Amino acid sequence: MESRERGIVLANPIVKAASILSVIALMGTTFAEEEKKPSPCTEDAVILFDASGSMSGNQTLGIPNSRARIDEARAALATVVPNATKFRKVGLVTYGPGPYNQCNVKLEFKPVANAAFPIMSVVNSLVPAGRTPLTQGIETAAEALDFRSKPGVVVVITDGEETCGRSPCDLAKQLHAVGYKLTVHVIAFRYSGFSWTGTGSVMDLMCVAKENGGLYIKANSEEELIEALDKTLDCPMVSQAPLKRLIR
Repeated sequence: MESRERGIVLANPIVKAASILSVIALMGTTFAEEEKKPSPCTEDAVILFDASGSMSGNQTLGIPNSRARIDEARAALATVVPNATKFRKVGLVTYGPGPYNQCNVKLEFKPVANAAFPIMSVVNSLVPAGRTPLTQGIETAAEALDFRSKPGVVVVITDGEETCGRSPCDLAKQLHAVGYKLTVHVIAFRYSGFSWTGTGSVMDLMCVAKENGGLYIKANSEEELIEALDKTLDCPMVSQAPLKRLIR
């Protein structure tokens, strides 16, 4: 009886050690799996910025505003991008600037680290004058993200609908079919819903976001635009994370 009890006593540390090793192994596997998962905050992003002629306006639904839309958009970006670009590489595509009434799209640069200064340098120099080749802009942004082979995020800032003859919704469906976890967010900034083309422009914008797992957000002021950019482009600071996430 004594030997059996002694055997049990001696066996207990071995069992405990084996259990601890098993737990450590499981924890290691869990941590390894978590490390393999890409964080949405670190995926490359491209801002698609509207510099069409309507962005020079300062009215929404006929109500005058003290500043042009493009000036408000610049200020909102200046608030958000310094923090957002600490966490991820960000690129910039512009559409609308240049010759009057033309369908101009330009890849300013692909996603790069610490992009706040180059983003603001370009945005502050834009002269809104052209039309709104929204579809081509989204297509250019997706290509800049190498969307067929890796995840990426497009953040569209627009004050109106496509005016260059293409269908944003049709493109969105094509991107969804071939894209590798491409997310497209659409921010309708001071967008009244008035259609220059007579087509279902609001539905087109919603379709772009819906087809590619993004958000469609209406922003009718600079403050709301900042909030929308925070939701779609920025990443929370570690210090802002819930306390329970920091305690193991």
